[in-house]
Amino acid sequence: MSDERPSERAQRVRVRFARGPEAAAIGHLDQARAWERAFLEAGLPLSYTQGNRKQPRLTVAAGLAQSVTSDGELLDVVLTEHVRADTLAARVTAHLPPGLQALEAWEVGLRLPSLPAAVRWADYEVDVAVQVEDVRGAVQAFLSVDELLWEDTRGAKLRRYDLRPLVQELRVEPSGDATRLRMRLRCDQQGVGRPDQVVKALGLHEALRVHRLRLVLGEVSPAHDAWRRRGRYAG
Repeated sequence: MSDERPSERAQRVRVRFARGPEAAAIGHLDQARAWERAFLEAGLPLSYTQGNRKQPRLTVAAGLAQSVTSDGELLDVVLTEHVRADTLAARVTAHLPPGLQALEAWEVGLRLPSLPAAVRWADYEVDVAVQVEDVRGAVQAFLSVDELLWEDTRGAKLRRYDLRPLVQELRVEPSGDATRLRMRLRCDQQGVGRPDQVVKALGLHEALRVHRLRLVLGEVSPAHDAWRRRGRYAG
């Protein structure tokens, strides 16, 4: 590829995508490369940053831990020309590796806040190999406290924090021979809740399955929303 990569910004498109088991072990950098390659092979006019190390203007909303699947991931892509957003998902999916699928796409304003800055919460469903009756009491006890001091070792680093404010919702329901926990966890600059740590705090064994359903974004200001509805907020 030529070093002269276009840096114009004509359109910003938001893509909701799924990550299945086949792609659950792909790291963040490899996933970014897969998206860049798919957009280019689909003939879409990617915009690149300026400078010595030009990067495609592709932004993923929030990192997803390895082994976790999802139907609700989001990414923003900036293009140098306007394209039909309603056909973009199908065009890109044809060039993605197994396990990655663009589900839908729509145009958003170029001057809206960055996608990572807009994320507030993440919804998960987590399956554990215990009976519902054995989980309800632990969930009720968790929700009844205002503070839950927690220690989490990641690599060689020990983190101490309050786990309770990272969990907005926690519900239990049967799921075949297992029990399903539905969680809404914080996912912003104030902190990031991790499903595996909630499972541990409930005194349960490792989850059978962790699946992210959706990312919840902060509200768009009325002015931004009005401009977007009229199709005028293009930056």
